[in-house]
Amino acid sequence: MNRTRRAMSAMVAAGALVLLAACGGSDSDGNNDGSSDGAAASGEVEVFTWWAEGSEKAGLDALVGVFNDQYPDIKFVNGAVAGGAGSDAKNVLASRLQTNDPPGTFQAHAGAELTDYINNGQIEDLTQMYEDNGWNEYFPQTLLDRLEQDGKIYSVPSNIHRANVVWANPAVLEDAGVDPKATYASLDEWIADLQKIKAAGSIPLSIATDWTQVHLFETVLLADLGADGYNGLWDGTTDWAGAEVGAALEDYQTLFELTNQDRQSLDWPDATQLVIDGDAAFNVMGDWAVAAFEEQGKKLGTDYLAYPVPGTDGVFDFLADSFTLPVGAPDPATTEAWLSTVASPEGQTAFNMKKGSIPANIEADTSGFGDYQQTAIDSYANDDIVSSLAHGAAAPISWLTDITSAVAKYGSTGDLGGFQDDLAAAAERNAG
Repeated sequence: MNRTRRAMSAMVAAGALVLLAACGGSDSDGNNDGSSDGAAASGEVEVFTWWAEGSEKAGLDALVGVFNDQYPDIKFVNGAVAGGAGSDAKNVLASRLQTNDPPGTFQAHAGAELTDYINNGQIEDLTQMYEDNGWNEYFPQTLLDRLEQDGKIYSVPSNIHRANVVWANPAVLEDAGVDPKATYASLDEWIADLQKIKAAGSIPLSIATDWTQVHLFETVLLADLGADGYNGLWDGTTDWAGAEVGAALEDYQTLFELTNQDRQSLDWPDATQLVIDGDAAFNVMGDWAVAAFEEQGKKLGTDYLAYPVPGTDGVFDFLADSFTLPVGAPDPATTEAWLSTVASPEGQTAFNMKKGSIPANIEADTSGFGDYQQTAIDSYANDDIVSSLAHGAAAPISWLTDITSAVAKYGSTGDLGGFQDDLAAAAERNAG
């Protein structure tokens, strides 16, 4: 880090301490006594996440290590609830918020997912915290634009993930007579090779339970509609009942028929493992999957391949994990200490190194990041950016819930016309 950046880092750290001093600490009854500053902050903070296993837990553990170094007098309380994409955790959290029992902070996807919490008055506006700490200078504008809701910011991002990634096992491709070096300009070209793999007796495309199917579905929409058409799904300029969406649904139907039959009994790590073990050729999953390959000693370009979903090259399907300050948090000072660690270059480097994502803070040191992560850093800087549906950036929770129900229903019935009707009805109910 150069001298100017070191000076800026010192200013940010100082700002965090001043803010925490202003917030004060809590006594044993949970009341603000105004007596502590950031360096002396004490007490505990319950951090509510769905990072309970695998690379997600490894990332959280690394972040907690930095937090313990920065705030040794604050006890970290792990409130993790297991469940793919946070579905179980979100249900538990909703119950706690409704009964006025919020954790110190909770994980949420940055973007539209926060809308319901904001409208329900359940999370605090952090805009002033950004101003006081200089974070507007540390997060790229493309990210800040996606964090804002009506000109305010309500969460602190810990990372940036890419959703539109294909993971492939080159040995399975070769065995099926498919060139591992092949590139695909469209879904049609990719489907032709998937059908070759099916004929050779391997699983062409692995998926898992409902949310992973929504994940695949959003990448099909992005591939067939393009970035502008995909964005139009959320601002009303693309018709969910129209012919373009109908054509995308037909491609989704074709892909769905090329997936594993046991999908409903699996979660994403299981579907990814099918590719790692050579039981499946391809998997579409966000780039948190890279940690699963690397943890098992697999090398990019040799043991596995990773590239944008066919038809989406040049587009970065964005999501970010972030943390909030709930209204009524037991001790806002300890929560704000946690948020300061999440935002810090040190916290972001440690966390993202383990999780497979890339830092949101541009001052984080990425020199030791792996080959895949370096490609993601380059892509985020240069590609068109769209917001992920399955991971909370594109649509509020209520809309995502309706789409997930439609995807799950289609998986059971195979009724493509009914699928599009359900999606159009969901848009009519939820579009603002």
